Amino acid sequence: MPPPPSSDPQRSRLPVGQLLVRLLGEFRRELLEEAEAYGYGDIRLAHLQITGNIGTKGIRLTDLAARAQLSLAATSELVNELQELGYLERRPDPADARAKLIFPTARGLQLLREASDKVRELERLWGAYVGEERFEAALQTLQDVVDAIRRAQPTT
Repeated sequence: MPPPPSSDPQRSRLPVGQLLVRLLGEFRRELLEEAEAYGYGDIRLAHLQITGNIGTKGIRLTDLAARAQLSLAATSELVNELQELGYLERRPDPADARAKLIFPTARGLQLLREASDKVRELERLWGAYVGEERFEAALQTLQDVVDAIRRAQPTT
C-alpha cells in the first residue's frame, strides 16, 4: 500500500513504519554480507532474529521467543537450525532440571563478536552520513519512544 500523501508540503520523509522497515532491511543486508565474507555463509536472514536476541548467559526458549517477537514454534525451529549449524547449544537449566537453556557455542560467540563489530561500524558510517550528534540524538529518541511504550503497556 503506497504511503498516504503528506498534508505538510515541507515533509520530506517517509512514514515511520517505512523508515524503520527500510533501515532494518539495510541493517540486515549489511550483516548478512559481512557474515558471508567472514565464513558464515550458512546464516540466513531469519537466523538474525535469533542471533540478535540470544545474549551470552543462556536463555530459555520461551524467553527467547518473546524477546525475538516470534512464535514458540518458529523460535524452536530456528534454534534447532542454528544448533545443527554449530552456533547454539542447549544445556540443562540449573534452576529447573526439566528446562534447557540456549547458549552460543564458541563458533556462535565468534559470530556474535563479529556482528557486534559490524553494528558499531554501521553506527559510525550512518552517523557520518548525517553527523554523529544528530545520529546519536535520533537513536536516543528511538530508545525514549521504546521505553515510553514499555512503561505505558500494562504489566502481566
